[in-house]
Amino acid sequence: MKKILHIFLTLGVMTGLSSCEKYLDINTDPSNPQVAEASAILPPVLAQMARGHVFDSRFTGRYVQYWGLNSALDSWERHGYISGSDNGGEMWRSHYWSVGKNIDLIIEDATPKKQFDYVGAAKAIRAWTWQTSTDVYGEMILKQAWEPNRYVFEYDSQEDIYKEVVRLATEAIQDLSNTETVAALRRGDAVYNGDVTKWTKFAYAVLARNAHNLTNKASYNPDKVIEYVDKSFTSNADNFSVSHAGSNSLDGNFYGPLRGNLTTTVPGAYTIGLLDGTTFAGVVDPRLPIMFAASPDGVYRGVQATFGDPNNAAGNVRRIPLLWGNLPGTTAPTAGRWIYRDNAPYQLATYAELQFIKAEAALKKNNPTLALEAYKKGIEAHMDFVGVAAADKAKYMASAAVAQTAGALKLSDVMLQKYIALYAIGAMETWVDMRRHKYSSDVYTGFTLPTGTRLFPDNNGKPVYRMRPRYNSEYVWNRKSLDIIGGNNPDYHTYEIWFVKP
Repeated sequence: MKKILHIFLTLGVMTGLSSCEKYLDINTDPSNPQVAEASAILPPVLAQMARGHVFDSRFTGRYVQYWGLNSALDSWERHGYISGSDNGGEMWRSHYWSVGKNIDLIIEDATPKKQFDYVGAAKAIRAWTWQTSTDVYGEMILKQAWEPNRYVFEYDSQEDIYKEVVRLATEAIQDLSNTETVAALRRGDAVYNGDVTKWTKFAYAVLARNAHNLTNKASYNPDKVIEYVDKSFTSNADNFSVSHAGSNSLDGNFYGPLRGNLTTTVPGAYTIGLLDGTTFAGVVDPRLPIMFAASPDGVYRGVQATFGDPNNAAGNVRRIPLLWGNLPGTTAPTAGRWIYRDNAPYQLATYAELQFIKAEAALKKNNPTLALEAYKKGIEAHMDFVGVAAADKAKYMASAAVAQTAGALKLSDVMLQKYIALYAIGAMETWVDMRRHKYSSDVYTGFTLPTGTRLFPDNNGKPVYRMRPRYNSEYVWNRKSLDIIGGNNPDYHTYEIWFVKP
């Protein structure tokens, strides 16, 4: 009897399992998969790349004096930070979380399907997030990153992270050229529409930044930098551009009026001086009226770092407009203007930037002829990006603002034009450049750092060289590891970052 009962119970369990499997089969919704495909993961990853970059550009843009607040003594303009805040920690969050493990999910989904185009794009993105993040924060968590069941994470050197960028970008290029690829990237790729050639160029752009940031080191190789640039973008059509629908505050450009992130932000006086003729022999740049708005009296003005706008009062004709073009406290343009439109794309890497990288590398190589060629291409590319008329562009290119011969070209010519070309969209990269050159006024003509009581009190007289890691992960949960690298010290943000050092 017991034997018969056991048989019936076994049959009952097997029948139940079979019924359960059938039940699960018929209740699987193909429109709502439990395991997301690479094509579904990639679009939000691209959006988060732009989000992390632009969020923190608000603050690096103040470090480099692209813009400032219309009120005085802003902490970021003073080369400081906000204690107990995640401001300045968005790239950290983006790298480890909002992009983070999603890269692994793309690779895990695409690899068995032989969708190596997705694998290559994913690795290129992770190379970019490592590069961009370590250039902001310095030491980061590399070897233990995304390790499960761990609550304390140890920091690794920036040198190791730079090597990881090279590894990932190199593998990305190999994957993108894999002849066994089952092409699928077009579905989900909102940047290059599945064009693996352009993704390959983007990977080389990351390598160019990685190699060029080491100008202060004996290992710097200008030939390798030039090689990477020549294999990267060939025109503005290759720019890494993340689009925005601009229909509401969730899908709008971070700089657009819908998001409301620039209600007190006005241009920096240093930037205006590069365009209004102050710096360049009286030559007024045709980009000025496109990139900026004039005060009610028709004069273009900007704020001196830490001083705010002394004329910020209703009715004052010298009052400085916001970046949107309207005066503070007045209604912003419905859709914004220039790159401040709600639906404007955000550029994460551009052809113009790479040409200026090549120009500086060529000067380091003592090849001024090549440097002049790249320098001029960079200026022209940015003018095209801004939308300068052909006749105005030609007039400016022949003016005293532009070096006309190889013998006349100086490093400051290259870096000042690169500064202009990276305005707003490349604040992170400009901050890399300024730190490489130790904020030199010989390189950045007329640039002055805040001093005395205008400098942040924790700085001990030093300018900023890194942002502090994200507060709500590192300073709340990982303080012991921070102690090892000095991260809990009040002046940690002034510690020179590895790529700056010889």
